[in-house]
Amino acid sequence: MFVRGGTEVNLHKYLGPMPTTVTGDATQPVYTNQSVTNIQDILFLENRDRKYDPDIYVMRGVYQRSDNDFDLSQFGLFLQSGTIMMTFHYNDMIKEIGRKIMDGDVFELVHLKDYDSLNDLPAALKRYYVAGDCSWATEGFSQLWYPHLWRVKLNPLVDSQEYKDILNTITVDNSAGPGGTSTGSTPLVDIMSTYDRYVSINEAVITQAETDVPKSGYDVSHIFSLGADKDGDTVRTPFVASDIDPLNGNLTADTGTFSPVASQNPTGWLTGDGLAPNGLPVTAGVTFPTSPLQGDYHLRLDYMPNRLFRYDGRKWTRIEDNVRTNLTAGDANNKTLRNSFTNNPTTHTLTNGDTIPEKQPLSHVLRPKADY
Repeated sequence: MFVRGGTEVNLHKYLGPMPTTVTGDATQPVYTNQSVTNIQDILFLENRDRKYDPDIYVMRGVYQRSDNDFDLSQFGLFLQSGTIMMTFHYNDMIKEIGRKIMDGDVFELVHLKDYDSLNDLPAALKRYYVAGDCSWATEGFSQLWYPHLWRVKLNPLVDSQEYKDILNTITVDNSAGPGGTSTGSTPLVDIMSTYDRYVSINEAVITQAETDVPKSGYDVSHIFSLGADKDGDTVRTPFVASDIDPLNGNLTADTGTFSPVASQNPTGWLTGDGLAPNGLPVTAGVTFPTSPLQGDYHLRLDYMPNRLFRYDGRKWTRIEDNVRTNLTAGDANNKTLRNSFTNNPTTHTLTNGDTIPEKQPLSHVLRPKADY
C-alpha cells in the first residue's frame, strides 16, 4: 500500500485552452465555458494557448531517485535522464485539485532547486515538469482490487507556447540577498528560457554562413578573360602603343578598352554578378552614357534583374544579368524576380472589384475541372 510522506511539489492546475471568441470561421471552435475537455485546434487536436490556475496546489508525491545511466540498447550512446515517474494518492489528489492529474498539469519540484548555478541569476533555478502519461499504478491496488495510487510521467518543461501563461506570469524578486534592496522583478521566462541563447547561436550561424557563401551561384570574378577589339576579334594585349600618351602614360581621349565580349565572359548557372570582367570599371544608371568609348561597361538599374551592357563601338550589347543575390532574405536580397515573387505580399484589384493576391501557387491557379 501507499506510504504516507513523499516529497512536496507545487502543482499548477491546467484549466483548458484560452477562451475563444466568434471569428466568423466555422472551422474554429467557440466555447461558452472554459474546460479541460475543450480543443482549441480541431485540425491538429492541439491546445497551444493554455490557461492555468493562478493558485498553487501543494501535493505530496513519491518517486524513486536514481543515478543517470547510459543506455546501450540502441544505436549509439544515450543518457537516461529528465523523465520522472511520480506516484500520488488518489484520495489526496481528488481532495486537493478536484480531479485527476492529467496531461498538461505543471509541477514545480521544490527539492530540486539549484541554489548555486553558474549563471548570474537573481534567484534559485527552479525545476518545472509537465505531466504526460497518467494511469493507475500497478502497485496501488488493494486486496479487493480497488486502485489507490495514480502514476504520472513527468517531463522537463520547455519554453514553448503552451506554457506562456506560467512563464510570463510568475516573477522573481531581484533582491541582492537576505535583507537586500529589491530592484524590481524578473519574469520566470527570462530566467529559465534558453530562447535568447538559441537565437544568438542561430544568428552567429547565419553570419558565418553569409561569410562563407555570401551570394547564390558561383563567383567567377577571379577568372581572367581575353579582350576583344571593335570587330570582336580576340586580342591578348589590353591596349595598343599608339593609344598611350608618352608624356604621362595615360590613355588618350579617343582610346577604347579591349574588354571581353559576352562570348568571352565566363558563363554558367547563376554566375552573373553585374560586375565587369577582369576588374574593369563599370558605370550604373537608368540610361546609357551619352559619349561612351569602345569597350565601356554600363549596368542598367531599370532592368529586373539589373543588366550589364558593353559598348562595342556602334551599339550596346548585353553581357550578363545580375542574378547573384544574398541568400538571406532582406533588403539586400531584392534584385531578382525570384525574390520579388517569393516575398510578394501585395494584392491586385480587378475591374470587377475582386481582390486577388499577386503571389499564387499553381495548385490554386491550375485547378482540375470535373468531367461532365
